[in-house]
Amino acid sequence: MTIREEEQVQVEQCASISVVLIGRTAPQRVLLEQDSFTLVEMLVVITIIGLVVGLVGPRVLNHLSESKTKAARIQIESFAQALDLYYLDNGSYPATGVGLAVLVQKPNNVERWNGPYLKGSVVPNDPWGKPYEYASPGTHGLAYDLASFGADGREGGTEQAADIANWQK
Repeated sequence: MTIREEEQVQVEQCASISVVLIGRTAPQRVLLEQDSFTLVEMLVVITIIGLVVGLVGPRVLNHLSESKTKAARIQIESFAQALDLYYLDNGSYPATGVGLAVLVQKPNNVERWNGPYLKGSVVPNDPWGKPYEYASPGTHGLAYDLASFGADGREGGTEQAADIANWQK
């Protein structure tokens, strides 16, 4: 092959490549020129993601546990308001044996029930999926005690397992 023929072949190859690239957008042209990421680039990205998760993750989980505690306090306040309405209608708070179910379903032995006092057909559980503890008369100087035993479901505890009750402010 002569030099002239080699130059002609190179010109034809360049022409065919430019024909392929003419109809492509800029990102597609880049992909044709660079097919993949290097191992070092991938390791740097994975390291950065790991650092972000390590720093942000605990804070997010802490806020999640705080939000469950706040949700339990709000539900207890809602139950307290519903129990007060029940008291106004019937002259007494429900007995411990009857529990909070009387806030959504009319019991047979109550004549002046004007409920339901809560939305829905069932009394919701606490944010940890356990039923609220109700006792009437209360043992903490109130007409009734209403509590959630926190994440562990047992009386006592600290932090996420701390009790949330109507006698606590």
